[in-house]
Amino acid sequence: MAGNVSTPGATVVSRVLSVLYAFDDRHRRLTATEVARLTGLPVPTAHRLLRELVAGEAITRGADGRYAIGRRLWDVGMLAPEQTELQHVASPFLSDIHAATRATVHLGVRDGMEVLYLDRLSGRASVPVVSRAGSRLPLHPTGVGKVLLAHAPEELCERYLAGPLRRPTIHTITHPDRLRRQLAAVRRDGYATTADEMTLGACSIAVPIARARAERGSGAVEHEVVAALGIVVPSLKRERTRLLAALQVAAQGIGRSLP
Repeated sequence: MAGNVSTPGATVVSRVLSVLYAFDDRHRRLTATEVARLTGLPVPTAHRLLRELVAGEAITRGADGRYAIGRRLWDVGMLAPEQTELQHVASPFLSDIHAATRATVHLGVRDGMEVLYLDRLSGRASVPVVSRAGSRLPLHPTGVGKVLLAHAPEELCERYLAGPLRRPTIHTITHPDRLRRQLAAVRRDGYATTADEMTLGACSIAVPIARARAERGSGAVEHEVVAALGIVVPSLKRERTRLLAALQVAAQGIGRSLP
């Protein structure tokens, strides 16, 4: 979400960035007045910046007068090396899992205190899934999020657990101590599960994707968790073992293929 840049002395760049950052997964199409409210900019300033961004094809303006992120800005975002390389390497593995399970498959990374979904292949089963490629969700109610939180730096993890923690459903685990025990189990067992925590009627199972790195001087190899791979299904009661095995094989293949 954009920060308030109504304070005197804010640079032109900071104001332009605040306009761009006003758009997110919950605000995909905005009027100039809504942009002004979200950014703290005067309405005439928001109008002027939006007109310039439309002229530069970073923003588009629909027939209804609402603004949306433009294709040129999407093209620039796709140049981010880490995410695009990871998505490129992982894509065939996601396709293999999807073909074998017909379930919704997720590839996610941690972006600050949220999961950023780099890719999603939708399954045939009627399972409510709120994620989309490019969307962000909280870490604690999602399978890939639990994996990423479990392998995050301890200081960040404790900051996250200090809350406030969103509760999308009545089944979402938000008690810090219970979450700590769950995250410890994720590190011990190598996978995370959820049941009706992000949306009712959806269960998930996820595993870490780790990249091997050689420590300087010692020659020892350490593994850094860089992403998480998950599957969303109606229930895990019967197929947990099969789905977990498919995820683990794919995650190992992705990890070995990362530069």
